Amino acid sequence: MVKSGPLGDYLTDGSGRTLYVYANDTSTKSTCTGACATFWPPLMGPATAGSGAQQGMLGTTARDDGSTQVTYNGHPLYYFKQDTAAGDTNGQGQNLNGGLWWIVSSAGAPITGAAPSQSSSGGGGGGWS
Repeated sequence: MVKSGPLGDYLTDGSGRTLYVYANDTSTKSTCTGACATFWPPLMGPATAGSGAQQGMLGTTARDDGSTQVTYNGHPLYYFKQDTAAGDTNGQGQNLNGGLWWIVSSAGAPITGAAPSQSSSGGGGGGWS
């Protein structure tokens, strides 16, 4: 589903937990495995689009361990371990595990703005390749 926040409309799961994309994922294949996936757990699939999300943009990809991860507009989706409540965006703009992490818009594009300084969100910057 889609939630509105200071950076615009972004994807969440059905419980309101924020979903992220990893700039190092340049195809539908996830490059976040091992310790990375401990801090950035993948959204496992299949999935159904909720309010504001586009079913046609949802897909899945096989992970190295054979499990199925949800993609949106071709980008694998992840949670951030330090997001503890619905609507948290603590992973926004973080440069962790060798790359940048962004919330993703309902149109399927990374939202690369800096995280708001209020609340528990972390700061960022950078770009998407």
